[in-house]
Amino acid sequence: MVIYMANKRNYQKELDILLESIKKEGKKPKLLLHACCAPCSSYTLEYLSEYFDISVFYYNPNISPKEEYDKRVAELSRLIKEMPLKGPVDLIPGRYDPQEFYEIAKELETLPEGGERCFKCYRLRLLESAAKAKEIGADYFCTTLSISPYKNAEKLNEIGEIIAADTGVAYLVSDFKKKNGYKRSIELSTEYNLYRQNYCGCVYSRMQSLEKR
Repeated sequence: MVIYMANKRNYQKELDILLESIKKEGKKPKLLLHACCAPCSSYTLEYLSEYFDISVFYYNPNISPKEEYDKRVAELSRLIKEMPLKGPVDLIPGRYDPQEFYEIAKELETLPEGGERCFKCYRLRLLESAAKAKEIGADYFCTTLSISPYKNAEKLNEIGEIIAADTGVAYLVSDFKKKNGYKRSIELSTEYNLYRQNYCGCVYSRMQSLEKR
């Protein structure tokens, strides 16, 4: 498993500049935030709810098995209800069709986590997020995925910006692991007794996790 540490662009600095501009304007834009799980969403929601009206979009056809999928969305729903946030947050459940993931993962099944299969999975989920953002009239879309040290923030932002150019919905560049975001997500997970999964979500990452253990 690859751990991603540095980026060529400073996405956090770019985000800081945008958030300062939003704060000065005094009007919250609408953000469609793709979420992979409650732990990754915890800090991201705490951080962004001051600046945006947020719709959390749970679209993750990669997650296997169905029981795992249901457990993660239930924890996310509980977190949103229990966590005192600085603005309105609602949850939009996406459809669950694992075949959508298996289609993009064809011939990439044996690749280690963090490679081309993951990049295609990023794109699958961000494409659906951009479409949902456009449907609900959101000003921006982004994902919680960059909070993980195991996710490639540079690739996530690259894909997000390409999709933004195609759809006309702005992508919120970000690297939520910065400013001790990942550490804070662990603290919040403990505070809210959140279920923290031990693999990314797909059957292939689960097998790799089991092999390591």
